[in-house]
Amino acid sequence: MTQTHDLTATRMAAAVRTGEVSPVELTDHYLARIERLNEQVGAYVTVTAERAREEARQAEKAVLDADDRSALPPLHGVPVPIKDLNLVNGVRMTFGSRVYSDLTGFADDHIVTRLREAGSVLLGKTTTPEFGLPCYTESDVAPPARTPWDLSRSAGGSSGGAAAAVAAGLAPVAQGSDGGGSIRIPSSACGLFGIKPTRGRVSQGPVVPDLFGLSTNGPIARTVRDAALLLDVMAGHMPGDIYAAPPVEGSFASYAERPPGRLRIARSIEPPVPDAEVHPDCVAAYEAASELLEELGHEVVDLPPVLGPDVVPHFVTLWGAMATVTPVPEGSEHLLQPLTRWLRERGEATSAPQLFQAHAALQGALRAAFPVMNEYDAILTPTLAQPPAPIGYFHDQEPAENFERQKRFTPFTSMYNISGQPAVSVPLHVNADGLPIGIMLAGRLGGEGTLISLSAQLEEARPWIDRKPEIWTA
Repeated sequence: MTQTHDLTATRMAAAVRTGEVSPVELTDHYLARIERLNEQVGAYVTVTAERAREEARQAEKAVLDADDRSALPPLHGVPVPIKDLNLVNGVRMTFGSRVYSDLTGFADDHIVTRLREAGSVLLGKTTTPEFGLPCYTESDVAPPARTPWDLSRSAGGSSGGAAAAVAAGLAPVAQGSDGGGSIRIPSSACGLFGIKPTRGRVSQGPVVPDLFGLSTNGPIARTVRDAALLLDVMAGHMPGDIYAAPPVEGSFASYAERPPGRLRIARSIEPPVPDAEVHPDCVAAYEAASELLEELGHEVVDLPPVLGPDVVPHFVTLWGAMATVTPVPEGSEHLLQPLTRWLRERGEATSAPQLFQAHAALQGALRAAFPVMNEYDAILTPTLAQPPAPIGYFHDQEPAENFERQKRFTPFTSMYNISGQPAVSVPLHVNADGLPIGIMLAGRLGGEGTLISLSAQLEEARPWIDRKPEIWTA
């Protein structure tokens, strides 16, 4: 039997406009599922039920009062949660940390403003690890985020709650953010499509700084079209942003309706992180994707070496420095998790010259890599080197071992945070245990449209929308 949460966000928005479904009905449906199932999947840290119902009532009134319903904003009445690294004025904000367990948001991030102006309804805040630093979501302020495909395994991170919500039918789509793979990692672990946009495509402001340009907001969705629609809403440069992405022709959603043409696609399965081994299931997903791309008429060739192991220490230096950006009140350090303290100690021990040297070394490596990478329309790699990890696989280790395990688990994703290129995780593969295994496609700077067209072609050739975890029908 078809349920309300079987609708895609695109279909949902259309149904709201025609009056086929009401925003109040949608909101009540998702709030009921969250109340019933959230404890199992750890998707939400805060549920804004009262606010959501009021926003839904206002959205329903706007539909009834509209002279031209086609003029309603693109996500009118569609529920969309916000990751708990993003400020929402008047809503609890934890950053995944006991340090901020009683903080109330004092402003709206630009991404929140854009989603509100698009007509979306706020269901709540999705779980994130402390300060968004790890690739898994096991904080001290909420239950672990678990992939709905196997509740003993992690949903990934740092947008683990966002991905768990969408994969379990607790939200139609979700906003995430990605500084080292944090949209693509949980998208792979939860069998979803996620987009890390080009650097500067989505504003980080007004409170969160851009700094090194590693991190960006982006969409997590069940379908390519839903993700493209959400990216259209999110995209936009704001005064004060350090970076700006190349302009896009038309809408991102329009690219999901266009055939990509014959593309030249490079591929690589060589992890840039030393000692990282690619699991046979991830190799199988990569090889199957290569074969499918060739079947669809694309030229697939091996990628010459570009960014290798020499860039990893420089990225780690930047990551430690980024761990210090979120302020921790004096005397509250003991509330931090061991990994966070360890990363902040490394960041605080980094001198300004060391930080600048690391940043300069990365820029130098990119200047050598871009002429090679720009010869291709897209680059194929595995998203992750391993299937979804068991809860505690990282978190139960000493910080140094924890961090090394994370590096070996995610050796491919950070490359495109360093370069600023757009990258997507596509849920093409499932292993023998029924676990989703994503493949990653990266594009040229400003090339989200090509990735969306190509991903939509893959989705049409190997549909994944009807592949749902057991909890979906609960």
